[in-house]
Amino acid sequence: MRRHTRHAFTIIELLVVVSIIALLIGILLPAITKARDQARLTVSQTNLRNLSTAHANYAAEWNDRQFTLCDDNLSRYGSGISQAYNGYKDQNGVDHPPVLLGWGYGQDGGYGLWGYWMWHAGNHGLCDPIVFSAHPYLEGFGAFRIPNAKQFSQYVTGRFYDPSFYAPKDTIVYDWVKPCFEDPGEFCTALPDYQGMVAWSSYCLSPAAMFSPDVMRHPGPNENDGWKDPYSLPSGFRSPSYSQALYPDLKTMMLEHHWLQQRRSECNPGFIGGTYGGCEPYYFNHGWESVPLALFFDGHVESIGVREAIAADSRMIAQTETEDWGLWSRDTPFGGTEEPAPDGGYFMDMSYDTLSFTSFHVLTTDGIRGRDKLGDG
Repeated sequence: MRRHTRHAFTIIELLVVVSIIALLIGILLPAITKARDQARLTVSQTNLRNLSTAHANYAAEWNDRQFTLCDDNLSRYGSGISQAYNGYKDQNGVDHPPVLLGWGYGQDGGYGLWGYWMWHAGNHGLCDPIVFSAHPYLEGFGAFRIPNAKQFSQYVTGRFYDPSFYAPKDTIVYDWVKPCFEDPGEFCTALPDYQGMVAWSSYCLSPAAMFSPDVMRHPGPNENDGWKDPYSLPSGFRSPSYSQALYPDLKTMMLEHHWLQQRRSECNPGFIGGTYGGCEPYYFNHGWESVPLALFFDGHVESIGVREAIAADSRMIAQTETEDWGLWSRDTPFGGTEEPAPDGGYFMDMSYDTLSFTSFHVLTTDGIRGRDKLGDG
């Protein structure tokens, strides 16, 4: 008779196996995370390319013009936001065309056309490319944040909450709008705690390029040089044509509005009562290490970092030998030339660090005729 014995793993052998598994996880996890991050980045690049096609289709129907939500002659109706929109109604007998969001069902089950109507004074500034006046709710906001309005979304899929308008790495916003991606309507109200506020697109247009180039003119000795209030110019709100871009490969058309690449923090504590459940993400120009993806006027997509934009701006100042003539306008009502500026350009006073001193893309000098980066030469 032979006695059969059963062999079990020793504690040492189990520890060795566990150690090997832990080592493999430690090696593979960063690679998996990096691959997932790259996949999300690729989706954002695809979104911007799709939006580029939509812009081309829009231009084909509108005589090479850019997307706009305001009347070309808006400044002729008044010298400010309220006066102009009220003047438009007085002279035409109807309100200025609204910002349309799309047809859809409300939370009460009713079906209708959703939008921001211009009979409401609080909605006036939504049609301006960006609001310069010190309005408590609208300053720094405008049509450049609403590329998914029905007036443009009809060239994409016709839906306000379409994945094409949202970057997967924009997690705060993306998770907020996800319930609406499958909604059959053009617009939906299934957002968390929906009370009339919408989730703005992850991508923003360049408001400087949406105005007449004379609004963001470079500083100089002549009377017409420097920033001008668009309401003071007869054609200040006339949407420029794409052919007016002097540096189409150097001027951004759209980019990721929030700080998504190499982000250090999600919610900006400087904003009280953020848009998304009390959270307002840091913007693309709020971090020294921020590198937003951007669509340029020639149709190509590439990343443009805050560091790169600041360096290019410094080179331009050195070339012109003029302290306030850089790649972005310092003389708008948003702030001065001191670092940090009193009001900080485009919300620069809300930056994550003190090094990110730039308002490229938003306040580009000379608007569509300007540049947001310099060539390699």
